[in-house]
Amino acid sequence: ILSLDQVNTIHLASLRVLEEIGIKVLYAPAINKYRDAGALVNDKTGIVRIGREIVENALGSVAAKITIKARNPSRSVTFGNDHLVFVTVAGPPHVTDLDRGRRAGDLASHIEYTKLSQSYDVIGIIGAAVEPLDVPLPVRHLEQTLNCLLYSDKPGFVWCRGQDVLNDSLELTRIANELGHDEFRNTPCCYSVANVNSPLQLDVPMSHGIMHMAQMGQVMIVTPFTLAGAMAPITLIGAINQQNAEALAGITLSQLTRPGAPVVYGGFTSNVDMKSGSPAFGTPEYAQGAMITGQLTRFYRIPYRSSGSNASTNVDAQAAYETQMSLWSALMGGCNFFLHAAGWLEGGLSSSYEKLIIDVEMLQMLAEMLRQPEVNEDTLAFDAIKEVGPGGHFFGCAHTMSRYENAFYSPLVSSWDNYENWFEQGQLSATQRANRLWKDTLASYREPPMDRQVKKKLESFVERRKKEGGAVIG
Repeated sequence: ILSLDQVNTIHLASLRVLEEIGIKVLYAPAINKYRDAGALVNDKTGIVRIGREIVENALGSVAAKITIKARNPSRSVTFGNDHLVFVTVAGPPHVTDLDRGRRAGDLASHIEYTKLSQSYDVIGIIGAAVEPLDVPLPVRHLEQTLNCLLYSDKPGFVWCRGQDVLNDSLELTRIANELGHDEFRNTPCCYSVANVNSPLQLDVPMSHGIMHMAQMGQVMIVTPFTLAGAMAPITLIGAINQQNAEALAGITLSQLTRPGAPVVYGGFTSNVDMKSGSPAFGTPEYAQGAMITGQLTRFYRIPYRSSGSNASTNVDAQAAYETQMSLWSALMGGCNFFLHAAGWLEGGLSSSYEKLIIDVEMLQMLAEMLRQPEVNEDTLAFDAIKEVGPGGHFFGCAHTMSRYENAFYSPLVSSWDNYENWFEQGQLSATQRANRLWKDTLASYREPPMDRQVKKKLESFVERRKKEGGAVIG
C-alpha cells in the first residue's frame, strides 16, 4: 500500500532513530557486541547508537528462507519468500471453554491444547499453547517443552527466560531430534520470540535470547511490541518507524553474534483504545500495519512474522471478524510465519478451545483457496459435461464421485452425527459445534510414536533438572 519511495523513507527514518536516539540495552555482552561492531555506547545510560552501515551489513547476511526440522521428518516446515506456516496461540495465562469457563492455565490444559494442535495438519508449528501456572516457574519450562515433544511431532517453541531455561529447552529439543551438538547448531529445530521493550529498550532475557539462539543456530523472531498511542507514536507511520528501528536493532544483534543465523522480523504494531488504554486488534490500523510491515520485510528480504489477534472476550462475531482482519491483512502483506493463528482470545489473555477449532476451519478454508487449481489437467470436465448434457445434474456422475472422498470439508459443518439429526444439529451455533468437535478430536487423538530410548533420555533429563531445582529465575 506504499510506494517503494515511501518504504525507503521509513527505512531511512528508522536508521536515523538508531543513529541519533539509539536503543537502551541492559545486557552487557550485547552492549559489547554492538560496541565491537563500531556502535557508540554510553556506559552510564546503556544507550547504544548504531550506525547505518552496521545495520545494512547485518541485513546482508540474513537468510530469506528457513526450514525448521521436526522430529518426524514429514512434519518439517519451510517459511520465507513465498512459503507460509501457521502456528498456534502461544503464552496466554488463562484458558477457556464452554464447559469449564475461564480459568488459570494449568498443565492439564497445556497437554490438551498440544494434542489438539497436533491433530490438525493445517497447523505447522506448535506454540506455547497456555501458561501452566500450577507448575512452579523454575521447572515450568521443563514440563512445557517435554509435553510438546511427547504429544506432538511438529516443531515447537522455547522460552527466552534466562540462560538456564533456554539451555534446558534447547537440550530437550536436541535429544528429541536425535542430533549431535554440532549438528544441532546447524539445524533449526525450534523457535523463540524476543519482544523489544518498546519504546527502544532490549532487556536482559531478550538480549540473551537473541544472542544464544543465534549461537545455537535456532530460529529467533524479533518482535517489537508497538501499540500506537501507548508504547509508540499515535500515528501509524510513526509507530511503524519505531517498530522498524527496534526490529532492525534486534536483527542486527543476531547477525553480529552469528552471521547467517536464522532470524525473523516480527511485526505486531496495533493501537490502543484511547478511551480505556486497552489494546485493540484487527483494527484498520492493525491491518495497514501488517501490510506495510510486509513491504518492509520484502525490501529487506527477511522472513516476516505476523499474528492472528482479536480483542473479544468471547468466541463471538467480534472474535471472528477481528481475526479475519488480522489474517487477511497479514496474508496480503506476504506473511511467512503466522503466529497465534488458532486459539487467541481476549487480547492474548486466554487460549480458547472453541476459538482454536473455529480458527482451524478458517485456516483450512484459506489453505484450500490457495491450492493451485488443475487448469490444464482436468481433462474429465468436458466428458462430464457431455455425459450430463443440457438440463441434467452432476451429483452422481463419475467426475463428481471420483473426487467425493477427497473433497474438502469444513469441520464445523461436517460434524453432524447423521442425516436424521440434521435439523437439531443445524440449530447449534458455530461455537457450540466447535465445543463438540474439540472433544471428539481429543477422544480420537493418537500420540505420535517416539523411540523408547529417546523418550527415556528426555524424561531422565527432566527428572534430573527438577532434582537440581530447575532454572535460576531472575
